[in-house]
Amino acid sequence: MKVRKAVITAAGPNQRALPLQRLVDRDGVDKSALQIIVEEVLSAGVEEIGVVIAPGDAAAYKDSAGSLFGRLTFIEQDHPRGYGDAVLRAAGFVGHDAFLHLVGDHLYVSRDQQRCAQQLVQAATANACSVSAVQPTRESQLAHYGAVGGQRVPQQARLYEVETVLEKPTPTQAEQSLVVPGLRAGHYLCFFGMHVLTSTVMELLKAQQDQGGTLQLSDAMAELARREKYLAIEVQGARYNIGVKYGILAAQLALAMAGQDRQEVLTQLVELLAAKA
Repeated sequence: MKVRKAVITAAGPNQRALPLQRLVDRDGVDKSALQIIVEEVLSAGVEEIGVVIAPGDAAAYKDSAGSLFGRLTFIEQDHPRGYGDAVLRAAGFVGHDAFLHLVGDHLYVSRDQQRCAQQLVQAATANACSVSAVQPTRESQLAHYGAVGGQRVPQQARLYEVETVLEKPTPTQAEQSLVVPGLRAGHYLCFFGMHVLTSTVMELLKAQQDQGGTLQLSDAMAELARREKYLAIEVQGARYNIGVKYGILAAQLALAMAGQDRQEVLTQLVELLAAKA
């Protein structure tokens, strides 16, 4: 399975301005969040990128993409009907191909030589199936993420066979349906904000569309787990939701601490803490 296309969703009312925010990347270069996300995608060998945006945002996104603009295809989501609807808008763009999907309000910092998207695409290619990136997440954070339950793949320490998918489960629901053997108590496998999905997901979303109402990607992925092989990989890295309180600050610190200016940033932090003390 070759993953040549990617879809970035960024049309949500509380999400659309976040990819336009500017940060300093690990190389000390000022960039938009959109540029950082696109570079993450390109590192995985993706050739074409579709960005789902709100009507009227194309000009701002073009400016924010800078020299990477030529790699992007903008897809407008008018009359939105949920997250799943945003993904479905890219059905014509991806066709029958598997595709990498990322959300536009997350940034990623890898703890491995490979970037997070590279790790994910490599796992999907090796196993020829849909694979979601996940991160063990404490129970108190369940309200912010979709989560999966399942079993470890034998002899694969970071790979899981997905059996159950729930969107923002309560702690009680998670305890009943999402316990994964081997995880620390009170921790669950929550979505990382990136997936490699087969075209079956688009078929399942179209079926939801025919029924009317809001389209939920998590519902389609739960059905995907019942229909075909679907795995999750514990990526060596961390996700940073720039849409939450202090999210941009946390993402910026993570990028800085992983980059060439680490020592300078550490010095400034120590000086700040000393002054406050």
